[in-house]
Amino acid sequence: MFTGIVESVGDVLAVERSPDLHRLTIGSPQVAPEFAVGGSVAVDGVCLTIVEVHGDRFRVDVGAETLRRTTLERLIPGHRVNLERPLRLDSRLGGHLVQGHVDDVGTIMRIAPEGETRWMEIRVSQILHVYIVEKGSVAVDGISLTVARVMNEGFAVSLIPHTLAATTIASKRAGDDVNIEMDIVAKYIARLAAAHFDPTRGGADARTI
Repeated sequence: MFTGIVESVGDVLAVERSPDLHRLTIGSPQVAPEFAVGGSVAVDGVCLTIVEVHGDRFRVDVGAETLRRTTLERLIPGHRVNLERPLRLDSRLGGHLVQGHVDDVGTIMRIAPEGETRWMEIRVSQILHVYIVEKGSVAVDGISLTVARVMNEGFAVSLIPHTLAATTIASKRAGDDVNIEMDIVAKYIARLAAAHFDPTRGGADARTI
């Protein structure tokens, strides 16, 4: 479990490709020395298992399912990625609960400067619209952001200077794809509500919980 508060921006140093597996080598002097083999890390919002650690760099394996459902398949050496270590149970929850399980790859439709901030509009699949709530939370490439506006094709966020400086999002352009994870609380509520009104859709009936 993560919070969407990016701790470091890492550098993709190498990508080893096979038909159903990519092995990424990522450099990050800020967080890599604290990693251990078998531990977890969020890379651009995707929860991955650490398979090797060497000083200020580490390696993760990306399987076929993850390659199909996220933007990690497109990473090449030189790309930069958002990194976050798992949430400790005694830590403050600075962002929101993020699983590292990407729901969709969204597409940036528009970016506009607003003084020191930037307005960003992102298109997502229609099936995810039920989880989008104005002033609710969403993870974009692993960054916990507040939904500023709900739109017909997706949602908009307002990016403050700190987020632009501390993550990779300042480098994004219109047309770029980003990993999207909707709020887990919203997903559970929607599933329970669907089961309550239409039990044939599966899940527990909210009246029995």
